Amino acid sequence: MEGGGVGVGGEEYNPRSVDDVFRDFKARRAALIKALTTDVEEFYQQCDPEKENLCLYGLPNEEWEVNLPAEEVPPELPEPALGINFARDGMQEKDWLSLVAVHSDSWLLSVAFYFGARFGFDKSHRKRLFNMINDLPTIYEVVTGAAKKQQREKSSISSHSGKKSKSNSKVQRAPDYQEKLTKLQPKDEEEGLDEQDEEEHGETLCGACGENYASDEFWICCDLCEKWFHGKCVKITPARAEHIKQYKCPACSNKRARVDI
Repeated sequence: MEGGGVGVGGEEYNPRSVDDVFRDFKARRAALIKALTTDVEEFYQQCDPEKENLCLYGLPNEEWEVNLPAEEVPPELPEPALGINFARDGMQEKDWLSLVAVHSDSWLLSVAFYFGARFGFDKSHRKRLFNMINDLPTIYEVVTGAAKKQQREKSSISSHSGKKSKSNSKVQRAPDYQEKLTKLQPKDEEEGLDEQDEEEHGETLCGACGENYASDEFWICCDLCEKWFHGKCVKITPARAEHIKQYKCPACSNKRARVDI
């Protein structure tokens, strides 16, 4: 990657509309969240303090890479934080990941508004872009679990305790979704349940991608950190989940592996 402004195949990637910039933002954000959660072990290994100044890039194709900064001055796009690898072994891993997450949030905003300035977004367009971005949890909130904590504070305690009391309750299509499907309800009562389910779980966030709960997607909950994940984000299918007695997400599995070593 040259300077962060080159897309797949070496072609320049220059989104021009608000929707284009937001799609670019979401793709880069998904890539960075992936590096700091599901791919954290690989990311950790690539950030060797013995190497030169390294940056973490999120690409428009939802892939991430650790690389040297751009050689040209000024670069095609704003550059991510330089030298993230130097701090890796000088602090606890969770604090280091949180620090990288904060810098990644800052970089995403700078890239989005670089495009906005370059292509002459007016006041209303800039405001719309910011509001769209602000509706998503930050990378820092996803990585530290703050987004999940905020959602839990809004959800009822009884709802969560009810989910945990069921056999194999960590494995569900989505929070309380299978339970609702197994009950035959009159039409009016069924509509009421749909509304209640949306209110209770509409803000449940995936611990990997940070996206909201959707009733038609398979979800699974980690038994250690108790974060919910889209099955597709952690590569777990409903069939495979049925044979898992205790599910550990990639981040928790990697932490346990390093402790054992």
